[in-house]
Amino acid sequence: MKKIAVFTSGGDAPGMNACIRAVVRTAIYHGLEIYGIRRGYNGMINGDFIKMDSSSVSNTIQKGGTILKSARSQEFLTPEGRAKAAEQLKKFEIDGVVAIGGNGTFAGALKFYEEHGIPFIGAPGTIDNDLYGSDHTIGYDTAVNTALDAIDKIRDTADSHERVFFVEVMGRDSGYIAMPCAIGGGAEIVMIPETTTSIETVIDTLQNGWKRSKTSFIIIVAEGDEEGHATDIVKKVEKALPQMDARVTVIGHIQRGGSPTALDRLLASELGMACVEGLLNGKKNVMAGKVNAKIIYTPFEDTIHKKKLINPRFTRMVEILSV
Repeated sequence: MKKIAVFTSGGDAPGMNACIRAVVRTAIYHGLEIYGIRRGYNGMINGDFIKMDSSSVSNTIQKGGTILKSARSQEFLTPEGRAKAAEQLKKFEIDGVVAIGGNGTFAGALKFYEEHGIPFIGAPGTIDNDLYGSDHTIGYDTAVNTALDAIDKIRDTADSHERVFFVEVMGRDSGYIAMPCAIGGGAEIVMIPETTTSIETVIDTLQNGWKRSKTSFIIIVAEGDEEGHATDIVKKVEKALPQMDARVTVIGHIQRGGSPTALDRLLASELGMACVEGLLNGKKNVMAGKVNAKIIYTPFEDTIHKKKLINPRFTRMVEILSV
């Protein structure tokens, strides 16, 4: 193996640049040529390759977003698109690829290898922390802290005006952001896709709180909850509790941005190194992750198809600590 490439794909996550930096410098350390592919699979198809050196990633470890840009590619979903991407990789004589992204990124990499035989290793770059094979994903810690900072500020105004705030955080299929925000933010209720929290439960919790002279509430809602978005949930609750003074705050895409925390920089650096050294050791079609403080390699099939479960202890913590 003489030449490798690295790209980012899907939603951006704080720490992606730290991972790119680690991939580039680890490759150089081991005497490899390293190319960056800009704009994900679209760039792979269009030949948007740039040769990288150590200075290419100077002063990037602290930056959010991704210096290689990111995009979702409909063309890569077709055999013709993947064939174009393979031609470009062969043109640049790329022997292996590091893919920084999530579930869809790894599904594309696995399909690509089946058709064209170029090995990929993945690094889990997603704020959702929903990939099987790593306790934490790159960007998760930063996203939680960003959301929690906003929730702390919302708590102040909720208390001042004696209101109920429904705070929506990211998590289309996962409550991994919502759960620590609920515990760390002192929320009364958390609503996530992995568990069922009925509107009746929300109503009962609010009524019981008012009976105990509680004057403000924070309810954390993952965007993928079965009852709908926070605005939908408020409308349902207001039908039963018209006296409720409620507000909705959608934290949104600020969770994806910003300078990565120390934990995300460290994790991204470890996993970037692990991806390059995994390729050199003959690994392919796996994701580098960290479980119980150890670097492990999990087959793409497992990261794609196995469900990463929320610890039920956290749900119980929200229930007990909100009393």
